[in-house]
Amino acid sequence: APETRAPEKPALSGDDVDWMWPANGRLIAPYAEGGSKGVDIEGRIGEPVLAAEAGKVTYAGSGIRGYGNLLIIQHANSLSSVYAHNSRLLAKEGQQVARGQKIAELGNSDADLAKLHFEIRRQGKPLDPIKLLPPR
Repeated sequence: APETRAPEKPALSGDDVDWMWPANGRLIAPYAEGGSKGVDIEGRIGEPVLAAEAGKVTYAGSGIRGYGNLLIIQHANSLSSVYAHNSRLLAKEGQQVARGQKIAELGNSDADLAKLHFEIRRQGKPLDPIKLLPPR
């Protein structure tokens, strides 16, 4: 008898990372090729920012102009996620974080309103997070 197997879920952009939304607010600015390197998610100051996937914090600080209080997490498959404009950083550089762990508090640092700017990158190149995040 021929072997029957369930069809495999197609890998998005060549990865099998199970991303989740890092904040609950509504999308207020989309990814734009050659423009915005990520998406902006509306929120209120102090709301939780969650790790979109497990990984290791490779940057926690405010030294990158235009991003305010920023966290960068390194994941599998040369992927990283970027969380900008936080009011408070809870994760530290070098720390391992779990998917869904509260890593920061939403804010408006170096921004015109309270929002989370979220990016997903592969080897430093921005990807459209909407194509990788689950539908809302």
